This record gives sequence, structure tokens and C-alpha cells, in this order.
Amino acid sequence: MFSTSFLRTFSDQPTEVDKDVGSGRIEAIFWDNDGVLVDTESLYFQATREVLAQAGVVLTQELFVELFMVQGRGAWHLVDGAKYGPESVARLRDKRNARYLELLTDSAKVIDGVEEVLATLSGDYRMGIVTSSHRDHFEAIHRRSGLLRYFAFVLTREDYVHAKPDPEPYLLAVQRSGLPKSACIVVEDTERGLAAATGAGLRCIVIPNALTSSCTFEGACKILKDIRTLPSILADGLMVG
Repeated sequence: MFSTSFLRTFSDQPTEVDKDVGSGRIEAIFWDNDGVLVDTESLYFQATREVLAQAGVVLTQELFVELFMVQGRGAWHLVDGAKYGPESVARLRDKRNARYLELLTDSAKVIDGVEEVLATLSGDYRMGIVTSSHRDHFEAIHRRSGLLRYFAFVLTREDYVHAKPDPEPYLLAVQRSGLPKSACIVVEDTERGLAAATGAGLRCIVIPNALTSSCTFEGACKILKDIRTLPSILADGLMVG
């Protein structure tokens, strides 16, 4: 369905945004998946909250946003280490992943406006998906979405070592695109995704979802309320602010 096999050469260190990043035409768009293309963030929260509750951990929405969408560190460190050793925590994680897959199969939905925007942009831009989702979850999400035909490549969690907010996924996307950073832009919905993009030296447009609407997104070149405005903004030339 998509190719994920290519050279993995990248810098482990975040880089400053290219000095000429604002010059030249944008030719490639790298899209986050969950919360940008598909409405799945709430399902991940539900699955994680349910399983952590079995271990006596109360995961609030605010804590979930901070740990998963800002810091990108997860919540397994909240589990009582005296009661749950590494193997038990691994089983809890597996249980969460299985529950999430179940929820995705039943309830994953494409966000309103996404397909029309992708159809509009696909003829003019080389597009890829850069997601923290594991491949089985990603495939479950898109089994009936109809969106993958718009993308030249996909990077799932198995394709890189360090996840967002590390810049590695987006450095890999630049490499995969074959284009300079100045010709690429990222679309994200979380602080950790924004940090990964800017750490890779890329401009980033943020479209907050219901869970991340209170975040500040310092460093974003644009914050949009509706994905449907993206084509006109790109066509008019991207301005910071």
C-alpha cells in the first residue's frame, strides 16, 4: 500500500530553521496523521485511560495532553513500580494497544474537510504522512479512509528510532522527499509535533484539535482554525503570524 524502505541517515541533533526557509515555492507537505487527518486522539486517550485505571492510575485529559501531546513521554512512569515491574508494564502497554486497535476499527473517522483539501493540494504538492502511530494501527485507521491515494510516502513508528518531539521523523521525511528543507512544510496539531518539525529545520502550520486547543504553539508559522483554509494560504504565499 505504501513504501517505507529507504536510507535512514539523519542528525540526532535539532537544527535551526534554514536561513532561506521562507524563500522559494513550497513543493512538499508533510502531514501528521492523528488529530490532523483522522479523529483518533480521543480514542487513544480512552484506551490509555481505561488500561491505566486498571493499574490504579487516574489519567485526566489535562495530564494526557501534557504527557503525550506536549512532552511525548507517555504515562507508564505513573504506574506503581513496586506493584508493576517492567514485564507487567509491557503487558499493560500491549493491552492498551489492543484496546486502541479495537476502538480504531469501530470508530476512526476522517476529519471534516480533510479529503477535499487533500484532493485540492495533491496535484501541486508532493505529500507524505509522518505519524507516531504503529503500522497496524495506521492500517486499521486507513483501511476505509480513502486518503492514502493522495500521498507519495508514509512513515510510521517502525521507520525511525526516536519519536516526536525528536526531529528524526521529519528529517527522514525531508530525505524521502528528495527536496530541500526550504521547499517543505509540516502540518501538525500538537506541541510535540511542532517541536519535531522546527527541530528538523522546517516551517510548521498547526491546526489544533479539541484536546490541544489550549496549547500556545510558540514557533508555528501559522495557526489555523479550519483545515479548509490551508489551500488558499499556501496559494497566497505563507506569511508568519
